[in-house]
Amino acid sequence: MRKYRKTFVAVVPALLLCILAAYYVRDVNRSATKGIFAMDTYMEITAYGRDADAAVEAAAQEIQRLDALLSTGLAESEVSRLNQSKAGTLSADTEYLLRRCVALWQETDGAFDITIYPVMRAWGFDTKQFRVPAEEELQALCARVDTGALVYNETDNTLILPEGVMLDFGGIAKGYTAMRVAQIMQEYHIRSAMLNLGGNVQLIGARPGGGAWRIAVKNPKPEEPYLGVLSVKDKAVVTSGGYERYFEEADVIYHHILDPKTGRPARSGLVSVTIVSADGTLADGLSTALFVMGREQAAAFWRENSDKFDAVLLDESDCLYVTEGIADDFAAESGRPVEIIRK
Repeated sequence: MRKYRKTFVAVVPALLLCILAAYYVRDVNRSATKGIFAMDTYMEITAYGRDADAAVEAAAQEIQRLDALLSTGLAESEVSRLNQSKAGTLSADTEYLLRRCVALWQETDGAFDITIYPVMRAWGFDTKQFRVPAEEELQALCARVDTGALVYNETDNTLILPEGVMLDFGGIAKGYTAMRVAQIMQEYHIRSAMLNLGGNVQLIGARPGGGAWRIAVKNPKPEEPYLGVLSVKDKAVVTSGGYERYFEEADVIYHHILDPKTGRPARSGLVSVTIVSADGTLADGLSTALFVMGREQAAAFWRENSDKFDAVLLDESDCLYVTEGIADDFAAESGRPVEIIRK
């Protein structure tokens, strides 16, 4: 009888552990997905974990909050009010973005410039009332494109915009939003998630069950679905290309990625730029800046900053270039030849 009791007592805790483990596995594998339209694009958030439902709801609320704060299309947003009044006190989010944008403007020699907004408006990319501005108009507008002209006072956290200068965080807002959502996921103890914010993909951890996420890099040619597949963990993957937003007039295609120096769509020889980085805000800004730079300057910039990001570049001759930091993580589609950019 004693022997039976000992065996029973030993089996019960083991059984409880098995039950608890089963519930743990179920909670870890629980998933939730939510779609949302914000920042002029469709976004989808997928999280895996015990609190996945609450996490995606909190993420959607944060996306809507930042859209209302940063959108140039909303009259009551902080950015719109700054553009109208030419002065104001910055919120914590806007101050952070301003600092990052000024740093990017300096590092990229002006290839990334948040004061490009009046030029974007002249082309009609904000309202979709497209037109080709006259050269005189572009020259006058470009004279005011200068992030360095912004007057920021750190003491009282105020910003002054010179006459004719307007802000647009559109080239970096989704990257920052993805970073903020990733932080929210951590608060809900989510260790595996994919955030697709309209071409800005933020990956949290590894796939459920382990292993790298497999992210297809879009091909600008509609008849070919993707250029290749990236295997990545815990990083942002951001792609910019002239095929995303454009209009055609007199058989000429005009895309929305403008060169701040000319005010015209960048003709750098690149068709698509994909940035891979642990810093989603940086990835978003650099996808635009490197597109404006062109392949050779982009490669030189990467060599100076290879510890911060990697890139996949596609040029107008349909040649694909991949920085060596992700050469082993990128599989080109259908045996497409790839040239490695080395340090």
